[in-house]
Amino acid sequence: MGPLIEVAGTAAVDNGQVIGEGDVYAQTVCILQKIEKVLQEAGASLKEVVRTRMFVTDISQWQEVGRAHGEFFKDIKPATSMVEVSALIDPKLLVEIEATAYCG
Repeated sequence: MGPLIEVAGTAAVDNGQVIGEGDVYAQTVCILQKIEKVLQEAGASLKEVVRTRMFVTDISQWQEVGRAHGEFFKDIKPATSMVEVSALIDPKLLVEIEATAYCG
């Protein structure tokens, strides 16, 4: 809407198959690649991301999620939240990410 792009909860799924099963780092990388692609299709880039929200099923793995997030956003530094949830839609999913980009 206008200069605002909202990328809804994104998971590491391709054609119904979970990518990186059992590997929260691999799932996070997959998700961020998907978000990057969607932003590009909308005429934006990761540089316009102002906020990310990460939902994890095991907060003790925060460092691996943070490591992947940092690889994509180290120079951008969007406002970021990481929240532990009891479950995601598929028990094989370990992380889900939302992003907000502002292209004003």
